[in-house]
Amino acid sequence: MISEPGPQRPVIRVGIAGLGTATKAMLPAFLKHPGIRITAAASLDEEQLRQFHADFAAETYPSVERMCLSPEVDAVYIATPTPFHTEHVLLAASAKKHIILEKPIATSLEEALRMVTAAEAGGVTMVVGHSHSFDPPILKMREVLESGIIGKFTMAHTWCYTDWMYRPRLREELRTELGGGVTFRQGAHQFDIIRLLGGGKVRSIRASAGAWDPKRPTEGSHVVFFDFEDGASATAVYNGYDHFHTTEWTSNIGEWGERVTAGAYASNRKTIRAMSSSQEQALKSSRSGYNGKSSMKYADRDVQQPFFGLTIVSGERGDIRQTPEGLMVYGEEGVEHLKLPQDVNGRDKVVEEFYEAVIQGKRPVHDGRWGLANLEICLAALKSSQEKKEIVLSHQVPLK
Repeated sequence: MISEPGPQRPVIRVGIAGLGTATKAMLPAFLKHPGIRITAAASLDEEQLRQFHADFAAETYPSVERMCLSPEVDAVYIATPTPFHTEHVLLAASAKKHIILEKPIATSLEEALRMVTAAEAGGVTMVVGHSHSFDPPILKMREVLESGIIGKFTMAHTWCYTDWMYRPRLREELRTELGGGVTFRQGAHQFDIIRLLGGGKVRSIRASAGAWDPKRPTEGSHVVFFDFEDGASATAVYNGYDHFHTTEWTSNIGEWGERVTAGAYASNRKTIRAMSSSQEQALKSSRSGYNGKSSMKYADRDVQQPFFGLTIVSGERGDIRQTPEGLMVYGEEGVEHLKLPQDVNGRDKVVEEFYEAVIQGKRPVHDGRWGLANLEICLAALKSSQEKKEIVLSHQVPLK
């Protein structure tokens, strides 16, 4: 039952499933929202649980199943590894707990459909995020398109070049079948951006993905072409092999709005290649786990608008691009600079969308079927690359 400390603001009590990197990034957004209270956490790591209890006076559990049975939990944020998403969503839905689920929703359409069906049958809200389509500049781009200022959406292009493949990785992050590689992990962001900008109804895609390092045998690059039902088109390009970085094009601002200071060329790639697998696993583990409030990411920092690479949007009568402060809109008669608030980020928007859905009954954009549609494109991109053919889609849904 949703607790109500006062007439103005009902509170959703949230239990956290998994205390890794995603949770450390989401915690500031939960703590900022006046309608969210963190009341529980589940993890296999006893030390993480002890620290979390000390920081938040929260209940702690060694399993998600036990946490879902708590009467002090109204909703569950599921940030466990992708192969566990189905099990944990089914547990939460059967316990009538609302759900925020990290992307990608799953690694197969069958699993995703099971989750969507369970949430709908249980009468609970499920929001799939974070993805960068929640970022304020992307949402503002869509608002500009809907206003008609630059006419009907005609195309979008999003390009991202990073060092993703040579950041410290757990083994499963480099195994495609477990949801690893850039098409699942980073393409999920790009595809969601494109679908939101274009209205959701993608007809088909054609893709080519690359795995260029035998020691890291998963997709590190892709080029994906989108054909929308209304004739619009888009491309998503990703290269995670640590050569050129698109931060050179984005005023040295990274994907969370942080200022990026250029270090030695390809430093991550050279460092990782000099490590043994066990050394890399130890480094990743030391960085990813929750070890106190000081380990939370993106909290209390002076940041700009986030740049997940470079995204350019076109309408029949103009174009849109990002700036560090907001958007440049190139219209028929001139150029307008739209500034956006600097104190709201994409994860804040995840929590806001979730809260409005649970408390106000507002249907979320990023619900389970939206997440299923995004997964369909991830899988279709991989299939298209393998089979060298266009893949027609069947699970796409319109933007609400």
